[in-house]
Amino acid sequence: MKVLLVEDDASNAAYVCAGLREEGHEVDHAPSGALGLELALTRSYDTVVIDRMLPDLDGLSLLKAMRAAGRRVPAMFLTALGGVDDRVEGLEAGGDDYLLKPFAFSELMARLNALARRGVPERREEFVLTVGDLEMNLIARTVSRAGRPIDLQPREFRLLEVLMRNRGRVLTRTMLLERVWQFHFDPKTNVVETHVSRLRGKVDRPFGRDMIRTVRGSGYILDAAA
Repeated sequence: MKVLLVEDDASNAAYVCAGLREEGHEVDHAPSGALGLELALTRSYDTVVIDRMLPDLDGLSLLKAMRAAGRRVPAMFLTALGGVDDRVEGLEAGGDDYLLKPFAFSELMARLNALARRGVPERREEFVLTVGDLEMNLIARTVSRAGRPIDLQPREFRLLEVLMRNRGRVLTRTMLLERVWQFHFDPKTNVVETHVSRLRGKVDRPFGRDMIRTVRGSGYILDAAA
């Protein structure tokens, strides 16, 4: 996890930074609100920890500026201002959590972990791959181009899936052997070349525009037809 700590108290900042680094996390420390805002707007973080009372720019104004700039990174206030109104102000300014000083580092760490999990978007499984007018349905195990169905053998289907998942990237012969055939050695056959040729005969030739190209000396690449 990469954390931005905006804290003007040197001893408290050193304590938090040391604890985070011991836990294996990366941390940037800003001793003022102005520097904290600059870092927050120019670098990527998983969580931000902000003191309320800061030189140059107070914590509330800093977070409001971050949110106004579109920065949605989870943010926690770590402060001695613990009144009900203070906590409400912090949360309404865009804070996701509010922890009072003095604090236990174990609680800070647990809250940061929870915020980082909240900031990770739920991964949605991709069931349909699309490159240009080529479409593959991984559930129905069907392939079509320009609306016309293409009948593929299982190994051809897997080869095309790997190419489509890596659209625009050159895949070497070795990479294809590993990902399609699970060979972790060179079988000294032209199995890759043969299957790529068959795939081109079904995916490219009937449509007059090539999507699968050979990159001489490197491998193969699939991208939308020119």
